[in-house]
Amino acid sequence: MTANGIGRPEMDLEEKALLLRTLGHPVRLKIAAGLAGKCACVKEIWECLRMPQAIVSQHLKVMKKNGILDAKRDGVRVCYSLKNEMMAELVTVLLGGK
Repeated sequence: MTANGIGRPEMDLEEKALLLRTLGHPVRLKIAAGLAGKCACVKEIWECLRMPQAIVSQHLKVMKKNGILDAKRDGVRVCYSLKNEMMAELVTVLLGGK
């Protein structure tokens, strides 16, 4: 058993807490929900959210930095997607799905 008492490394728990804090913002959770199972470019995301591009870009930057999103450049476009299936499952659980 580790110092945290549940048999997992402390860093692992810190990373999970950061993930949950990041998804705790309503805009970021909405972005993650919209990207479950697909990818989209910044323009598609901000048009869907009806928010200024600069604000959406800042949220995407935070989500990428904290390990929630992957970004793939396609010419001048940058397409974002959830980093892995676990992220999609987490978003589903947070939104009350199965």
